[in-house]
Amino acid sequence: MSVPRTRSEFNGQSRNPPPGAVPMAAADPAVELPQPPTPEHPPEIRGEPTPPAQVPHTRTGAAWAALATAALLAVLLIIFLVQNTRGTEISFLWMTTSTPLAVALLIAAVGSVLLTLILGTARIAQLRRLVRKQRD
Repeated sequence: MSVPRTRSEFNGQSRNPPPGAVPMAAADPAVELPQPPTPEHPPEIRGEPTPPAQVPHTRTGAAWAALATAALLAVLLIIFLVQNTRGTEISFLWMTTSTPLAVALLIAAVGSVLLTLILGTARIAQLRRLVRKQRD
């Protein structure tokens, strides 16, 4: 029978802990732990799995992500509309109307999106004209 040399052997644990586990002997400065292979060796030699190949980004992948996001937003919008069906009175200048709260908020959101698109399109057209003038 051999004399235990490390704290982990003394406690009855195996000498080689599972990958990622910190052995108890790591806290003892008198115990020298084996060093991993140096990074100059390829991952296969170091016993590590090879990293997966980088998958390129494609337009189809981007379209799928955009479609999934749009579907999620549509579901959230439907839930919002169903939960806010209480009627509310809206007054603007001399006009007054009663409409469900969700519809009023949806109209306001669509109006702000349209305003943003119109202003953004005007700015892009302005910058394109400026670039054409600078080229000529």
